[in-house]
Amino acid sequence: MTTAVAPSALTAADRCDRCGAQAYLRVELASGLELLFCAHHAREHGEKLQEVAVTMTDETHKLGDTPTIAPEGER
Repeated sequence: MTTAVAPSALTAADRCDRCGAQAYLRVELASGLELLFCAHHAREHGEKLQEVAVTMTDETHKLGDTPTIAPEGER
C-alpha cells in the first residue's frame, strides 16, 4: 500500500535539472520520478511537461515577490 504525500514547497536548495538555477517548478511523472525546473526552462518546456506530468507544482509567482534591483536608497 502506498500513501500519497503532498510535495513540500520548493526552497532555494531545489535546483533546476537543466541548468542548476533555483527551481520554481516541480513535475511528477507517472513513473514516480520528479523533475525540477527554473522558470526559464519551465516556460521553454511547458507544453511538453503538461502532456507528461501527473502533478505539477508551479511556484513561479514567487519571482514577482522579489525586486530585481535594490530600491533607490539602498544602492
